Amino acid sequence: MSKLQDQMFLEIRNKRPFELAQQYAFDYLEHIFDRNVYPTDEALNKLSIFDEELPVASANAKDVIEQLHTYGSQATTATLGGRYFGFVTGSALPIGIAAKNLATYWDQAPAMHVLSPIGSKLEAVVEKWLIDLFGLPENTAAGFVSGTSAANLCGLAAARYRILKRNDWDVNEKGLRNAPEIRIVTGKQAHSTVIKAVGILGLGKEDIEWAAVDDQGRIVAESIPELDENTILILQAGNVNSGAFDNFEVICEKAQKANAWIHIDGAFGLWAKAVSELNYLPKGMEKASSWAVDGHKTLNTPYDCGIVMCSDPEAMTAALHMSGSYIVESPERDGMFYTPEMSRRARVMELWAIMKYLGKNGIDEMILNMHHRAKQFAKEIGALKGFHVENDIVFNQVLVRCDSDALTQQVLHNIQKLRTCWLGGSVWFGKKVMRVSICSWATTESDITISIESFKKAMEIALADTTKISK
Repeated sequence: MSKLQDQMFLEIRNKRPFELAQQYAFDYLEHIFDRNVYPTDEALNKLSIFDEELPVASANAKDVIEQLHTYGSQATTATLGGRYFGFVTGSALPIGIAAKNLATYWDQAPAMHVLSPIGSKLEAVVEKWLIDLFGLPENTAAGFVSGTSAANLCGLAAARYRILKRNDWDVNEKGLRNAPEIRIVTGKQAHSTVIKAVGILGLGKEDIEWAAVDDQGRIVAESIPELDENTILILQAGNVNSGAFDNFEVICEKAQKANAWIHIDGAFGLWAKAVSELNYLPKGMEKASSWAVDGHKTLNTPYDCGIVMCSDPEAMTAALHMSGSYIVESPERDGMFYTPEMSRRARVMELWAIMKYLGKNGIDEMILNMHHRAKQFAKEIGALKGFHVENDIVFNQVLVRCDSDALTQQVLHNIQKLRTCWLGGSVWFGKKVMRVSICSWATTESDITISIESFKKAMEIALADTTKISK
């Protein structure tokens, strides 16, 4: 054995790098709920220590881990905590972190059953759980990908395959040159990842037929053009700004009659189906052909965890699978048939652990709490002078603006600098808004009240600065 091999075997036997990493991880978790939500300027400046040439000699494992902890931990965004409202970024449940940590040591790649029997088994189990939880057709297949960006791509790839196959065109063999036309219909508030997927698949972003939306970003059913069996209709469960849901019950019935393919982008909103008080929101979603959803958003699995589901498994596997003389197929589940990647981590481990830990009642309770905290936020911010809530609070999203775009931007900037909570901005029907996304299991009533105080202070600072300038 080489000297380097001896060194690495020693590190496994003495466990010191692992114990040190665990010690630092526990320290991080102990303080994450009390620290500033966004890194301080000092912590950000210290990241320059990583600007170095690749070392020539091997380093000491202890020194590597210590550098990561000393300079990396302080420069993280506290998305695990209860006051991070930027983007729709969930926290991570303790059981999920623990399961992911264990699975990291296993280092499984569940492309084939023979590669990871445990990965294959848990994917098959979770697939059945998801079908049950979402009330989907029994023959639905699930693929476990990195996120909804990939899930949307997979769902639309399956749609592309099926529609062209109906026209006696095998896209895998013939490609898209001279292929029959595929129509894309979606709402004007479709998420950018949907548009990106359309472009990647060569379906032509400029050819999208746009349906009108109402003041909450929902597709107006009457504005949808006549559909046919060569159409992919893309709907939304949870508008990324307002949280609103398209009317699946009405729209899907119309699309089914035309034999169109229906894809639902449900990155965070699809989970409303699992909440007894909110399951009216995605009513009719089971009528779709494919669905995209994240675990790492509303369900609070650790990153990364996306899921694509399809009621046409043949189209899904035909669009995504690979082959080779060295492939060992199994009568059990071979996960590579349901995702674009062969090499991928077994992210199903923490997804299974969280669903097992919470059960249906726990999932219901956790997600409903997010909705209640959003309602609380809207109520408390609406009571403050100078703030206006712009959307109906149907799920977990709150849109807030001030009396002018300039003031909205300044208040947002001040909130971000205060670091008590963190959120981003957006544009809602031509107006600048602050977008509050509540999707952490850890968000409490007091977190909301503390955050509202930060909004109030940010407004006071903005108004004081305005007064100074005018003088």
